[in-house]
Amino acid sequence: MVLAGDTLLPVGGAPRRPAVLADAVRELEAAESPRWVWADTREAYPPLIERGVRVGRCHDIALTERLLLAYEGRHGEPRSARAAHARLHGLPVPDERPSEPGTLFAPEPPSAELVAEVLDDQLRRIAALPEPGRFRLLVAAESAGALVAAEMSHEGMPWRKDVHDALLTELLGPRPVHGMRPAKLQALADEVAAAFGHPVNPDSAQQLVKAFRGAGISLKTTRSWELKQIDHPAVAPLLAYKELARLHSAHGWAWADQWVHKGRFRPEYVVGGVVSGRWATNGGGALQIPKAMRRAVLADDGWVLVVADAAQLEPRVLAAMAGDGRLAEAAGEIDLYSALAKSFGGERAHAKIAMLSAMYGGTSGDASRLLAVMRQRFPKAYQFVEDAAKAGEEGRLVRSWLGRTCPPPSARWKELVAGPEGARAARDRGRFTRNFVVQGTAAEWALALLAVLRGRLPEPARLVFFQHDEVMVHCPAEQAEEVTAAVGAAAAEATRLLFGRTPVRFPMETVAVSCYADAK
Repeated sequence: MVLAGDTLLPVGGAPRRPAVLADAVRELEAAESPRWVWADTREAYPPLIERGVRVGRCHDIALTERLLLAYEGRHGEPRSARAAHARLHGLPVPDERPSEPGTLFAPEPPSAELVAEVLDDQLRRIAALPEPGRFRLLVAAESAGALVAAEMSHEGMPWRKDVHDALLTELLGPRPVHGMRPAKLQALADEVAAAFGHPVNPDSAQQLVKAFRGAGISLKTTRSWELKQIDHPAVAPLLAYKELARLHSAHGWAWADQWVHKGRFRPEYVVGGVVSGRWATNGGGALQIPKAMRRAVLADDGWVLVVADAAQLEPRVLAAMAGDGRLAEAAGEIDLYSALAKSFGGERAHAKIAMLSAMYGGTSGDASRLLAVMRQRFPKAYQFVEDAAKAGEEGRLVRSWLGRTCPPPSARWKELVAGPEGARAARDRGRFTRNFVVQGTAAEWALALLAVLRGRLPEPARLVFFQHDEVMVHCPAEQAEEVTAAVGAAAAEATRLLFGRTPVRFPMETVAVSCYADAK
């Protein structure tokens, strides 16, 4: 069922223009459970959610077009329904810059007929792929993610502003007047200035480099890792200042004023905002909530937060993709790294280093020695990521399990490869593609989990947070066991959908808490 503007168009049928769109969608959802086709879920779905309408399935034209363009080696081209329609007919592709909210002359949504025509083209292109079934699953998971993202932004994560204020006051001092530093930040700034013997702005990298130079210390940057390597009385207060300043800037009082309303933190999630398929946010920092601030995430009275994350997800994904029997056997255990250590005959920490080095291309320290063990014990898994790295070094494209495709090499990369820095540039891209195939597939597994879990949650439980391999459900306390079981069932179903029958286990570490800080 295509829904564009105020027009409902059954795929292959005649358009209907209902007098009350939300009521019509609700009735059709209850009667037929259709797969809704939207030009862009971010625009079509929120107005329905505001009216209490939730749908089961959708096909997001914009997200699908982005996936198809990337598969075709055209990463970054405009992905809107209008852009896809223009390409289909050889017309100039329109600009894709979004309109400002409240713009007087915001463009009308594309017609249902235009969206239906683009849908037909997308389905044709998917059917022509070497493995269309996998790609269809990718499109379905990505589109389901768009539904979840809109619902989570609407629902919001429970956030106590009074607790947040108390945490900030404890860490920074009372809320300052606009333009002034909190008391504890100012005290640390004064310590930095006293250590140098003259005023220095700790927020100015230029002033800090100059001050250290005056003390006989040469710095390339003022990053924390470089500061920790030098001996000077300004370092300790400066490191403390930088940590608290990040907190004040990213999750301080001004942040709460902007993002927390009616007891809920409501960020705008960006589905597939990272090339690997991981999500991002348009402001709000939802995917980087500091541990200290998690104390402000408190369930409503009589409710709990069911927090679940996948244990060692990426190594398990590699085991399933590569079909490596020995690694799959280890991945059948709850603690994969301990199981690997038994196979290595060594320590858990060494097994972890070997696995992460294989996936991310690490070679420092003991990594090279441990990689040799990895190559000998788990040849299929090792060769799987090695092949991905080689493809990247040669400038080729690599794909995730379901078909998400990495960006092609840039013109600058091609210049570097042709020059004296060629070997280094090739290795750098090889490390990216080595990780892409694993991280991209892990993102797909997590999306499938999210889509299945969304459909299994009892009312009135709601998904309120998702980050890489972690989900959070806000539910009445009496539903905690049911929700925990739903999480486990969703993980098993996501595994089956992606990998069929596999000995690899994907356990979810799940806990029901009243405060997010207690989940870790």
